[in-house]
Amino acid sequence: LQVRNDNTAKGFREAVSASLSEIKENIDPVRVAGKSKAEKLGHAITQLINYFDLLVSNSIGYASKIPDDKQQNQILDKSKGVCESALQLIYTVKECGGNPKATSLHAEIEDSSVDMKNAIKNFENLMQSAASEEGHVNSIVEQLTKSLTRIEERSYAYSNGSSPDNLSYVDYQTRMVACVKEIARIAQDMSAKSATQVSQLGALCTRLSENYANLANDVNGIAAATNNIETASRIKSSVQELGTACVDIVKNAGSCLTNPGDTYSQRELTDSARNVSEKCSYVLAAFQAGSRGTQACIMAANSVQGIIGDIDTTILFANSGALNAEDPDDSFGIYKDEILKTAKALVEDTKTLVAGAASSQEALAVAAQNAVTTITQLTTAVKQGAATLGSNNSEAQVMLLNSVKDVAIALNELIDATKTASGKNINDPAMMHLKDSAKVMVTNVTSLLKTVKTVEDEQQRGTRALEATIDGIEGEIRSYESGSMYINQDVTPEHLIRATKPVTMATAKAVAAGTSGQQDDIIVVANMGRKAIHDLLQVCKSAATLADNQELRMRIIDAGKKCSQDYQELLKIIFHILQRPTNVNDVKQQLYQMSRTIAASVTEIVSLAEMLKNVDWVDPEDPTVIAENELLGAASSIELAAKKLANLQPRINSIKLPDEDMNFDEIILEAAKSITQATAMLIRAASNAQKELVATGKVDAHGAHQFSDDSQWSEGLISAARHVAAATHSLVEAANALVLGQASEEKLISAAKQVASSTAQLLVACKVKADPESQAMKRLQTAGNAVKKATDNLVRAAQQAIEQDEEQSLIISKRRVQGITQEIVAREEILKKERELVEAREKLAAINRAKYGNRPPDEKDFGFTSVQQFNNTYYQQDQTTFNHHHPHHLHHPHYQQEN
Repeated sequence: LQVRNDNTAKGFREAVSASLSEIKENIDPVRVAGKSKAEKLGHAITQLINYFDLLVSNSIGYASKIPDDKQQNQILDKSKGVCESALQLIYTVKECGGNPKATSLHAEIEDSSVDMKNAIKNFENLMQSAASEEGHVNSIVEQLTKSLTRIEERSYAYSNGSSPDNLSYVDYQTRMVACVKEIARIAQDMSAKSATQVSQLGALCTRLSENYANLANDVNGIAAATNNIETASRIKSSVQELGTACVDIVKNAGSCLTNPGDTYSQRELTDSARNVSEKCSYVLAAFQAGSRGTQACIMAANSVQGIIGDIDTTILFANSGALNAEDPDDSFGIYKDEILKTAKALVEDTKTLVAGAASSQEALAVAAQNAVTTITQLTTAVKQGAATLGSNNSEAQVMLLNSVKDVAIALNELIDATKTASGKNINDPAMMHLKDSAKVMVTNVTSLLKTVKTVEDEQQRGTRALEATIDGIEGEIRSYESGSMYINQDVTPEHLIRATKPVTMATAKAVAAGTSGQQDDIIVVANMGRKAIHDLLQVCKSAATLADNQELRMRIIDAGKKCSQDYQELLKIIFHILQRPTNVNDVKQQLYQMSRTIAASVTEIVSLAEMLKNVDWVDPEDPTVIAENELLGAASSIELAAKKLANLQPRINSIKLPDEDMNFDEIILEAAKSITQATAMLIRAASNAQKELVATGKVDAHGAHQFSDDSQWSEGLISAARHVAAATHSLVEAANALVLGQASEEKLISAAKQVASSTAQLLVACKVKADPESQAMKRLQTAGNAVKKATDNLVRAAQQAIEQDEEQSLIISKRRVQGITQEIVAREEILKKERELVEAREKLAAINRAKYGNRPPDEKDFGFTSVQQFNNTYYQQDQTTFNHHHPHHLHHPHYQQEN
């Protein structure tokens, strides 16, 4: 190939790149005109072919300047490929002729345009690679500049005001965030290799330019996808600033390639990399601002899940008879007005939240935050009000707490629906789902108001509880059908058989209550039936996955739904009887007929469970002996933990409270010691209660069948004792880590709350069989109250320690090397914390999804579902508590200069 001397290699290369850019800009006009705009087709074709003469001529000129034959052939082949793909596109649009009805040819036009773009991209990559190898980055700078210009110019593809791919804001955000993160990583790599691996800078510049081009191409799309002009403008400006920073770093990289080893060029490149990283953070912040409402909804949903877990914990204490007001003189009337007022405010927040889906992200964020604040206030007021009813009215307490739990669950669903519907058209299915969720929310709030007004009326609260349970079962069935219920992979056919027994018991009690018409019996049936149906549906959903074929799977799911509907119908009959008393014989006939229907449904479920069995069942060992050994082992384990805790010493620099002799560490350690002492007393009391049950004959002393009451009770007691011992050890380890400065107060708070939850488990387990008036049970109750009080004191002290945390002191060195080291370490810490935050949020989301169905326990503890449910919900509460109590602000550090 004869060498041409009418231009330099650099000049030819830049001319080729310019021609390719112009040709690429004219592909879309030809594509669109060829499909539907015949009047513009001729002009579009003329604009496209104007640059091919220059492309071919300069490609030959550039190839003539390259001595390597292989590289010459590559350049000429790429140029030929662009020309051939252009010819194919012209033939295709000519055949279609701009006819919008010739849909069969439209796909060919699309394919031809894509092929041509790919051919141009391949040629551009070859040109940029050649430029990088030679140390010339002008073509890359030109590409970056053109990408910057493209942001301001509204391209042909956006002429109709919509994004080319009809993507949502979140779709664009996901794609663009990936580009921004890659640009930041490439910039850091360029800085690191500027001194040791200079030859790799050219390739890095090329990758930087490609990622920025992809980012710039999506700017107009994301601007069209958001209805907030301010957000769109902020994203555009931040991306442009990033583009300017990218141009600077590429130019500095060119200086390093031209002058390897030049420390000044290396320093300039490092500063440019730092500037690129800073601009990347601005772009990410702009994206976050654009989805502020969506992010607020996600955080609000997590907070509400924590509130639901807290309510479940309180219900456990109420069931065990341990929920009492701190002030014995408090009455429900003190909190009644506050509950009613807050509930009405929540309805207004609900309206604002629904409206927020169609408004700006800022309005949506404010609405979500207000809703969380209101539901928190409402839950606190209801819990305090329930406590004033006294443990002797535990069924009324549970009824009231279940009502506010229904409201919290409905709010959680509403927030999720609002997040999904945000920015959607009014006719979108997501908006219809949002309206339905809002109706359920208002209905549940109304139900709560009715419950609050009747909870003190012994003549009405049974009827109200019954009505609330009927609605609650309806909600459980909806969740069951929608597939949102959690599936436990460890469930067995035995669990399915076991889950039917509470339904049978609840049915028998419901028939008796319907016959007697006593309000106290009615409220017991309502609370018992709700729990039994929830557990049954959850186990049916999980057990269905064990089926070998679709038919058996559907039979199990349908059987669970039918049994739940039959029980719901039984409650409706009782409710109708309470509203309109009829002939006694007619009442009995209706109740007995429905009870037989439920019995048939239960029998069907049991037979289906038998079909799932594929192994023989083996009787366990004597459950009473196992329970006693576990209690003794737990007592020994807690004593060892107490000894270890006694040897701990507070940190020397721990914070002191004003006007107090003890610092926070001393207060926390004393509270932890009180907890270990209280749990040791609790285990001894539980052991005495278990021995008393065996001695009185309430528990079989010679073993029991695996499915017997005694076996299930023993398994629940064993599980509870293990949890108390394990939680106490976790508390000691957390206290030890705290005084060593290796853990935070938040971890200690979580451990203390776990001790409280395990205590509630043990109280409930013992109460199932024990006589509430026995001395052993009274001692156990006293010990449980002591544990609860001690854990409350520890949590309070730890939270005060967090609030009074001392200001950090930071020493900044003036020496350049040490200053750079400090900066690298600080940036490393930021990246670690950001990654940990993302992982923690993902973990919390997974836990919340599991919680939504009240995760069943493992096989060993499944017989005591009400106990195991507590662990799942309380753990989620701890996770959410961390989100609320972890400080999100920086203290004002005192800066000192080191000479």
